[in-house]
Amino acid sequence: MRTIERDLSALQQAGVPIWATPGPGGGYCVDPAMTLPPLNFTADEAAALTLALSVSGSIPFADAARSAMHKLVAAMSTSSRDGARDLAGRIALLQTAGELERTPVVKAVEQAVARRRMLEIDCLDRRGERTEARHVEPHGFAGIEGKWYLLGWCRLRGGGRSFRLDRIESARVTDETVPSRNVDELLGDMLGDVRSLVLEEG
Repeated sequence: MRTIERDLSALQQAGVPIWATPGPGGGYCVDPAMTLPPLNFTADEAAALTLALSVSGSIPFADAARSAMHKLVAAMSTSSRDGARDLAGRIALLQTAGELERTPVVKAVEQAVARRRMLEIDCLDRRGERTEARHVEPHGFAGIEGKWYLLGWCRLRGGGRSFRLDRIESARVTDETVPSRNVDELLGDMLGDVRSLVLEEG
């Protein structure tokens, strides 16, 4: 009972209108205007909000924005919350990255990363050499030196590689589910060394 009274007191101090209904079947009520409907954010929607907050830098009401984000995450279902945390953990910001243009390639890569589906891409490497129908397990993103990269396991090379998104000419999402891989497994020590990440591109 003391725990309930303490919780009720905390809510009242926070300005939440609560009243008691006496008699059989009575109890405490919260004003319906102060409640939230179920939040049906998908994992990628929640991860996008978290990422936007993390890259926005110093903004007005930053503390309020973080507080709001915590409330939204707390109201999500367990499966959506876990999925959002997993997806957010596969996005690395090594340096301030530039804007990401909403191209069909970017949308396909995002879909493949979120759904863990194999990608088939046509791309250019840093020397301008073109590869077609390259199969890549998409696992995350990295923002570095004003550019965005796909972090993946390349079936052609048999190892972790990064692919600059603006050098991917086309991308097709397949039905094949890819295995889980840790970003460190993909790129080893490259995440700690910006220059190495660029050198291991493609």
